[in-house]
Amino acid sequence: MANNSPALTGNSQPQHAAAAAAQQQQQCGGGGATKPAVSGKQGNVLPLWGNEKTMNLNPMILTNILSSPYFKVQLYELKTYHEVVDEIYFKVTHVEPWEKGSRKTAGQTGMCGGVRGVGTGGIVSTAFCLLYKLFTLKLTRKQVMGLITHTDSPYIRALGFMYIRYTQPPTDLWDWFESFLDDEEFFTL
Repeated sequence: MANNSPALTGNSQPQHAAAAAAQQQQQCGGGGATKPAVSGKQGNVLPLWGNEKTMNLNPMILTNILSSPYFKVQLYELKTYHEVVDEIYFKVTHVEPWEKGSRKTAGQTGMCGGVRGVGTGGIVSTAFCLLYKLFTLKLTRKQVMGLITHTDSPYIRALGFMYIRYTQPPTDLWDWFESFLDDEEFFTL
């Protein structure tokens, strides 16, 4: 498959930048943005911000995901976006990085890792394994919009927002999150 991105071919890069600027100006001036501004690339392709191998995850969380039997065996079998969304619907019960009760934090005080949530680790949560699985699929803009507007489960939406938070440029976060700030749906962290 040939890669025809402007950065690699050298063709029409200024046109893409101008089109992105025009689209962002139209979205901002047109009575409120309904879709996130396009940053860097056009259309359905999402840019990845930060480390393209680690998804900007904490190294301990990433290590535990990659060594998790759930990620290595069960999630390896899932090949499509829809299969992963179904897995989120049936398996995710909270969106914390560690399974409840799997971390030893007794006796830790102050600014130690236990307080910050990344200390001695534990069993990485299903949610974070699925979040990284989504990352391996290299989601499109349409797929991410499908996650954050999904009506069947608040956890599907939560993982969509976490995906955005870990993979999108910080300058684009407001455009993604703004219309969802007044959402009152409850779920277990």
